[in-house]
Amino acid sequence: MPQTDVSGLSMLGSHTETAANPEAAVLEKVPSGHAGTDYVVRFTAPEFTSLCPMTGQPDFAHIVIDYIPNEWLVESKSLKLFLHSFRNHGAFHEDCSIYIAKRLVDLLQPKWLRIGAYWYPRGGIPIDVFWQTGKPPEGVWLPDQGVQPYRGRG
Repeated sequence: MPQTDVSGLSMLGSHTETAANPEAAVLEKVPSGHAGTDYVVRFTAPEFTSLCPMTGQPDFAHIVIDYIPNEWLVESKSLKLFLHSFRNHGAFHEDCSIYIAKRLVDLLQPKWLRIGAYWYPRGGIPIDVFWQTGKPPEGVWLPDQGVQPYRGRG
């Protein structure tokens, strides 16, 4: 089994403060030990929080990120801290969702990535945001994200 090179990581194994905002947050990567093999990595953030830029009220989402690595994997502690950096950041649902995906694409240059951001309603309307880099490679097992659409009382 290949050994992962962690020599370039600055957060793993040490106390790390959460960045004040997503732009200041550091995302780190490690080499994939299985470059050349197509497989899906899934991260689920069931309690994502950001702030409405107009009212300052909290917005909540269940975010699912799937990607097929190329040469790199995102280091999970840095991803958790990156997502946490949105807690006091004001941005619309669409901006948060697409920014997260684009930061990961810029960092990892994956073969494929998609994000499903399932936002809980505030004011009666859920706003879900979906984006992907293109078609996934053929033959890859890609499970459904498993998040049901908001149904309210219906």
